[in-house]
Amino acid sequence: MPWWGWLLIGIAGWLLFTAVVDLLQRKHAIIRNFPLIGRFRYVMEKFGPPLRQYFFQSDLGERPFTRLQRAWVYRVAKGQNSTVGFGTQLDQDAPGLIKFHPSPFPTLDLKRSDAMKPVVIGPTRARPYACRFAANISGMSFGALSKNAVLALSRGAKLAGGYMSTGEGSLSPYHLEGGADICYQLGPAYFGCRTKEGRFDRVKFRELCERHEQIRMIEIKLSQGAKPGKGGVLPKEKISAEIAAIRGIARDEDCHSPNRHPEFDDVPGLMRFINEVRELAQGRPVGIKLCLGGEEFIRDVARYLQGHDDGPDFIQIDGAEGGTGAAPMSFADRIGISLQEALVITDNILREHGVREKVVVIGSGRLVTGAECAIALGLGADLCMVARGYMFALGCIQALQCNTNHCPTGVATQNKWLMRGLDPTEKSVRVANYMKALHHDIMAIAWALGLEQPGDINREHMSMIVEPGRRVALTEIYPTTMKAFRETRILRKPQANVA
Repeated sequence: MPWWGWLLIGIAGWLLFTAVVDLLQRKHAIIRNFPLIGRFRYVMEKFGPPLRQYFFQSDLGERPFTRLQRAWVYRVAKGQNSTVGFGTQLDQDAPGLIKFHPSPFPTLDLKRSDAMKPVVIGPTRARPYACRFAANISGMSFGALSKNAVLALSRGAKLAGGYMSTGEGSLSPYHLEGGADICYQLGPAYFGCRTKEGRFDRVKFRELCERHEQIRMIEIKLSQGAKPGKGGVLPKEKISAEIAAIRGIARDEDCHSPNRHPEFDDVPGLMRFINEVRELAQGRPVGIKLCLGGEEFIRDVARYLQGHDDGPDFIQIDGAEGGTGAAPMSFADRIGISLQEALVITDNILREHGVREKVVVIGSGRLVTGAECAIALGLGADLCMVARGYMFALGCIQALQCNTNHCPTGVATQNKWLMRGLDPTEKSVRVANYMKALHHDIMAIAWALGLEQPGDINREHMSMIVEPGRRVALTEIYPTTMKAFRETRILRKPQANVA
């Protein structure tokens, strides 16, 4: 018998064996009822999303980020032309669309520098920090991200002149090797400075701050937009020996973070903890990060700030649309307030209590282009933090595999073969390019409005489409006393002893 005859017999035998297995198994009804043919259902289920992404989905149809948004990041990260031809693809009458009001006499931008008036965080502290970029790198932990990704982000931030947050996975050698200014995130699990019981180890934390001058700020994470009220999870498949050592955890089980800090359970306790952390950090600015669920927490913080000169130096508001952390669908879909509403609540309450100048407000959550960041600034933020945009700059293709350890671009995996594809030297340049382009976009929008600085953008400069043909000023949708708004708008000046 010729060789191909044996091949056909082998294939027929394999198909027959598979059909018998399908008929006998009880786990999948479709395969049991339709042997062999039913298996195509699971094949299409697996390959459907990437097929839609590349062949069938429109430029505006994808979530959470459209192909147009990703393409813009890819272009600017590579240093390519960022303009678009033949006009916008956005529906200009779509309800919810926010539009800026261009000035008939915009600020002349010829030969104008992109330099921003620094936003000084903790100006009255012993070691204030002057931020010179409007949109910096938000918290993404080593462990969730590969070491090559963290190194590229740190190098890129250093090249551009911005800063990055560590995420709650503690400080890794790759954050430090890149040379970037660091915001150290102190999460409920206290990774990197925890006792064996998982409590906050003050000695370890103090020593960490003493050893590393690159740490410029401390961020106490109360919650994150992806899953407010629930702690993070790092699957054991992503926990290497190095990650376990840095975090101070075991390798043979999933790493679960508590859903809140065990060191305090109310606002007065939080304020005491902030002040203690600032002292341990030798006078570095200390702030908080959270996803809001209402007004009362911010109101309590504002009341505290009325009578005290301590407390948080910054508040990072993470919108419920945030998403770098894997989350249960119920939490991602239904818990927390969107960034736009949360920024307005925070800004209004701080102004009502006369303490807006005491704290820097930072916005984060699905911000990827200059327009989205400028909207956040206009609604009350002083700075923005971006996570997924910088993942795109690293090469992320939105494969939605972040929590599986199978990220095909080497960004969100600890698989050595996959992460080797991400070259930190090449990608760091793209991170820097994106940071500069994003900042320039924000500055250019401010100039188009006839302003000098991004911090001058406010609700008077924007309106929202509420229905086709009807546009409403944001001052009506998100009202505030504009006289008080103008009088209390922060004009931060760099201090002589700023880092």
